[in-house]
Amino acid sequence: MPKQSTLERGAAFRRALLAWYRTAARDLPWRRTRDPYRVLVSEFMLQQTQVSRVLDYYDPFLRRYPTVGALARARRSAVREAWEGLGYYRRAANLHRLAKEVVRRHDGVVPRESALLLRLPGVGPYTAGAVATFAYEQPVAAVDTNVARVLRRVFSCQTAKTARTMAQQLQPKRGATAWRFNQALMELGALVCTARAPRCPTCPVNGLCNWYRKTGNH
Repeated sequence: MPKQSTLERGAAFRRALLAWYRTAARDLPWRRTRDPYRVLVSEFMLQQTQVSRVLDYYDPFLRRYPTVGALARARRSAVREAWEGLGYYRRAANLHRLAKEVVRRHDGVVPRESALLLRLPGVGPYTAGAVATFAYEQPVAAVDTNVARVLRRVFSCQTAKTARTMAQQLQPKRGATAWRFNQALMELGALVCTARAPRCPTCPVNGLCNWYRKTGNH
């Protein structure tokens, strides 16, 4: 029965990925918090920027602007100064505008509903999903480039839409497990299922991967 087979394969994928993540996960500062503001800061910084680079800026920025209210009250030039060297300064401008919007329209509380998150400056479907799952532990997919690549290879997802649909179908029902699962998907794409020179022989889900089976990348 194809449907049952797909369900079983998805369950096996979740189990293998979560088991791998327990021992392979990097200790990153934004993984130690469920504060939606701090999650947003990390997501804005990580856009088109290497993790190693963001690590140099994340804690200093939050020491300077520890809350969404503190960022909202800051001068635009000061925010840009705190971002100096990280590049893509439009991200800083959008994050600053977002903070002002959250204070003005949401009493300083970052919303948990995707529809409201999507109305905030600089927030697209991925960032809305990331806040929902990484801050509020909702079983919501967060499909970035790494995740889309993993799903494209493992499950032969041909389009961004099918990748998002698959990611949502794979979501564990429990929020805490969904948090770990979504982090694990991103970690696999960043460390193992990379765009170039993927480490297929050591991949924890290679036995379930369509791309690995077809390419013989052994």
